[in-house]
Amino acid sequence: MLTLTSPSPRWPLAGHASRLWLAGLALLLLAGCASQAPMDESGRQAGQWERQLADVETFDTWTLVGKAGLRTPQENVSANLDWNQTPYYFRMLISGPFGGGRNVLEGREGRFSLSNSDGRFEAETPEALMEEQLGWALPVTAMPDWVRGLPGDHDSYQLETDELGFPSHLAQDGWEIDYRDWKQVGNLWLPRRLIMNYGDVRITLVVNQWQASEE
Repeated sequence: MLTLTSPSPRWPLAGHASRLWLAGLALLLLAGCASQAPMDESGRQAGQWERQLADVETFDTWTLVGKAGLRTPQENVSANLDWNQTPYYFRMLISGPFGGGRNVLEGREGRFSLSNSDGRFEAETPEALMEEQLGWALPVTAMPDWVRGLPGDHDSYQLETDELGFPSHLAQDGWEIDYRDWKQVGNLWLPRRLIMNYGDVRITLVVNQWQASEE
């Protein structure tokens, strides 16, 4: 007696292979997602600040163009800021309402001067010079570090970071600095908007342009 055996159906095997292929694809996609660091809407990624920290610290010769707003119980005004910084010299051009016109603040080797339509003035610190001539003062000595997201090395500080590891709040010398936005400059992320508070004085700095410059 001859018994005929029908061939095994192919479709179940094909379905099994398809399921295996889809499962493998899903694992690859999950692995890709897991390997990608968290990112915010601006493009900053977790871990970037730590990786770029050494480069930010050596980024000490630059030009910053922006706008500063000053708010006190007596006034609420703003001015344009054009700032050139090197390790040995700085020059701030402050123009607009709270600058009282055009003021040029310069410092080199511990000598500080402020020039405007009333003449040229000198003092032992840039803060004292601004306070005497303008009636208010930026924390000029510490700001070259603060505007880069770094604490100054002259005093103790407290630093908080956001969910990506970037500075979010810095407390130093009686000032409270909040970092509200960041800007990519070449391969570095640098602060774009800072709010600095000291008592009842509030300074908002918005950076429109960062540029590396030669000494």
